[in-house]
Amino acid sequence: MRKDINPPYQRHSKTLDHLILNYETEGKAYGNQDRNSLRLFQLGDKVLNVKSFKKPNVINKIVYKCFRKSKAQRSFDYANKLIAFGINTPEPVAFYEINAGLLFGKSYYISEHLDYDITFRELTTDFNVPNHEAILRAFTRFTFQLHEKQVNFLDHSPGNTLIEFNNGDYKFSLVDLNRMNFEKMTFEKRIKNFAKLTIHKDMVSVMSDEYAKLINEAYTKVFNLMWQETQAFQEAYHRRRRLKRKLKFWKHYD
Repeated sequence: MRKDINPPYQRHSKTLDHLILNYETEGKAYGNQDRNSLRLFQLGDKVLNVKSFKKPNVINKIVYKCFRKSKAQRSFDYANKLIAFGINTPEPVAFYEINAGLLFGKSYYISEHLDYDITFRELTTDFNVPNHEAILRAFTRFTFQLHEKQVNFLDHSPGNTLIEFNNGDYKFSLVDLNRMNFEKMTFEKRIKNFAKLTIHKDMVSVMSDEYAKLINEAYTKVFNLMWQETQAFQEAYHRRRRLKRKLKFWKHYD
């Protein structure tokens, strides 16, 4: 077992070890379990969110063992870095790795569980959310702050931003942090970062309008590129889906 625990939680080291070693049989399942698994555990007056990453394939077992940080370690490191930048994310507690002999085995990321009102996804499916446009514009300003701090959140997708209404002073927190670059954000990278968020042209228009004001660019320049990147992402996404369905068909046929 390999682990790193943030200082405020080091006195709970044995309890955290127990949570990981008994992950499958204790705690409460939370959210979508299709790809990775999430379970909630009580620690005093706090609730911990423990994410168990899917076992990697054979090649990645070697890569994560010898050449690259695991998804759990990246999540932990990036969370600490975001907090240092003043960017909200659930408080990072620890990461764990359990190897299988000479190969990488499983990894777990532990953070404090955060109560929130909605995710960005609800904005894409329910246009009756109170103050929908105000939230969308506040989210765009939040994304601008990410870019100004040279954070390229590669998984900037609908389910990965938690939103607290906070009496109109909207608070945004990032989750699913393992894919992130810290780099100078060019105009093209900034706009492409919005591509995964929505298929709705009206939402893209609002975000383009707000972002154009923030970077002092023409609305048409920002909107045209943002909508182009959105369409390109959707085309690539559906192309991958069609390919996967074909591969699964032949696998079933054989």
